Amino acid sequence: MREHELTVTLAEKWGEGIVAIEAGTDVEVDVRLESVHEGILATAEIHTIFDGMCGRCLRELSESVEVEIQELFAYSGDEATDFEVQDDHVDLEIPVRDAIVLSLPFQPVCQPDCPGLDPVTGERLTNAPMERADAPTDPRWAALQGFTDQASGAHSAEQNTEES
Repeated sequence: MREHELTVTLAEKWGEGIVAIEAGTDVEVDVRLESVHEGILATAEIHTIFDGMCGRCLRELSESVEVEIQELFAYSGDEATDFEVQDDHVDLEIPVRDAIVLSLPFQPVCQPDCPGLDPVTGERLTNAPMERADAPTDPRWAALQGFTDQASGAHSAEQNTEES
């Protein structure tokens, strides 16, 4: 068994969408390599930072990512596996990249209850004052507004009659 602590600087961006690990970012890998009958078992803890935007308010984000992997690298000629030992070496790049990219949030948020953007003004609702004007009525629904006014007026009249 051998243990190694590696820090690798990414040559290319990992991930797509609104979050990714940018090129030039350091990825820390603590790996334990164990010789087993079928090949070499690699167990690793990976730490890095992703950059992106909040999916609701578009605020810039930079958060830590921590993942663990365990992968068997089989000796060549053994049963088919995803990875093989090549010249007494194992290439951890593919399983590390896959684990990190799959752990990135699909819709990241800056805070769990992020209210997002105001649909009218486009301002962040966390920065906007709490009092907001009522949403304007869609002109296509204007004809129905009279019914709701009549219904609330009739309901008030019924309550007044019952109280008397």
